[in-house]
Amino acid sequence: MSNMWNRTFSTKSDLESGSTELLYPTMIESPDLRWSFIRKIYTIVAVQLLLTAAVGAVVVSYHPIVTFLTTTRGGFACYILIIFTPFIMLCPLSCYYQRHPVNYVLLGIFTIALALAIGLSCAFTSGKVVLEAVILTAVVVVSLTLFTFWAARRGYDFDFLGPFLFGAIMVLMVFSIIQIFFPLGKISVMIYAGLAAIVFCGYIVYDTDNLIKRYTYDEYIWAAVALYLDIINLFTTLLTLLRIADR
Repeated sequence: MSNMWNRTFSTKSDLESGSTELLYPTMIESPDLRWSFIRKIYTIVAVQLLLTAAVGAVVVSYHPIVTFLTTTRGGFACYILIIFTPFIMLCPLSCYYQRHPVNYVLLGIFTIALALAIGLSCAFTSGKVVLEAVILTAVVVVSLTLFTFWAARRGYDFDFLGPFLFGAIMVLMVFSIIQIFFPLGKISVMIYAGLAAIVFCGYIVYDTDNLIKRYTYDEYIWAAVALYLDIINLFTTLLTLLRIADR
């Protein structure tokens, strides 16, 4: 049956790439359907990134917001709420990610809350450093995305990265907790940020590979959240690294 599907769909034109090749060698579904799914994911992620940039720009440019959140008791409570809201929103998203339009509403709240946190981080960073982090993030994300699509066409599989990346993220989480209670200095923070940037580069490759091969069509919200978090986490780690280097 698999060979029959491959022979059937290998003759279909891949409209997105302009070739007759399958998106990946063992593909048994229509390339047009998978490309439609991929376009939908990247459209959602692009809207999330634009919304993040817009909200972050408002926070950075409108100083009373930062003043309120950092100098008043009520503002500090709001700041804590902003920090934890993205994590809280992942719970209802896991329950309603297939229910339209509730899934988009929850995704919007998740994105705006995370955008506010990113904007506050950028507010305490020089514009030059923020621009450098944005450029580096864009170059890395585009490069790794193109590489993953190229590798998938040639039969490479990055599913083996899952356990290693999970272990690495656990180490980073424990290190960050230690850093909170026992600060280890700027050098340690730079090492942490550099290692975290490498880990999230791996996650971009891993999640893009999952997008190409493994996510089902009703998991578009989770696929978008995974890629968006990879990009945002890479940006924040690069921002941390460049901020310390600038000082």
